Amino acid sequence: MNTMLAAAPVPTICGVLDMDRTWWGDPEADWTMRMARAKQDARLAFFDSYGRPAETEAGAWRRHVYEVRHLGTLRLERHRLGNEAGVEDSYRAVAKELASLT
Repeated sequence: MNTMLAAAPVPTICGVLDMDRTWWGDPEADWTMRMARAKQDARLAFFDSYGRPAETEAGAWRRHVYEVRHLGTLRLERHRLGNEAGVEDSYRAVAKELASLT
C-alpha cells in the first residue's frame, strides 16, 4: 500500500492507494471493491463517495471471476491460520461462483 501526503507543515495523509491488481485496469478486480460489497451494511457507504460502478452483464461476470480469485486467497489464509471449517466452506463458495459463470 502507498500513501499520498498533502503539502502541509506537518505531513497529512490525504489518500491511500492500494496498488494490488490495479494494473488490470478494472477497479472491480480490487479487494477493496469486493469487501465494500461483502455485507449489506455500513460498508456500502463506500460507494456513496466512490460512486457505483455500472451494473452490466459483463461486469457481473467479471465480479464472479474475481470472486473466485479472492476466495482462493482466502482459502490459503484460512489454511495458514488452521481454520479447517473455513477451508472446507471455501470449496462450496468457489463451486457456487463457478456455477454462476456457466
